Amino acid sequence: MPRHRHRHRSFPPLVSSRSRVLVLGSLPGAESLAQGRYYAHPRNRFWPVLGAVFGVRGEAPWDERLASLDACGVALWDVLGGAARVGSLDTSIVRSTEEPNDVAGLLAAHPGILRVGLNGRKAEALFLRWVAPQLAPEVASRVRVHPLPSTSPANARFRLEDLVRAWAVLR
Repeated sequence: MPRHRHRHRSFPPLVSSRSRVLVLGSLPGAESLAQGRYYAHPRNRFWPVLGAVFGVRGEAPWDERLASLDACGVALWDVLGGAARVGSLDTSIVRSTEEPNDVAGLLAAHPGILRVGLNGRKAEALFLRWVAPQLAPEVASRVRVHPLPSTSPANARFRLEDLVRAWAVLR
């Protein structure tokens, strides 16, 4: 079976009227898709980083994590709504199959979101390709976009302390 036939879908956004920060990934990995939860891979450092930056307890039950994110004003989504990929690596996403989420529409509909954190280089590249050109001028002037080092276990050159220091810009 050709690689492009392994199609993956993103989750709906986790966002509310309390959201002030939007964290965007590229597309959920295999473990996240299997569990139906953002950043479910046990070696992904997303939850420890958010714990250090926002006080979210990554070891808490899923519903508590979501409530804590909301209380902190943090929203989650992915730049892509779907794409073909084998495995979980961003480098395996087949460009010709990329389907972007309507991130520009979400930002327009949630004027309280003032910062966007891009979780890794692939999320940054996808944001620049699919989202930035679609942003209304008033949204583009309101929102500060922060490219951040990936929390993925594949990004081994960043220690947890380095990630926390970089991600603190979202506070």
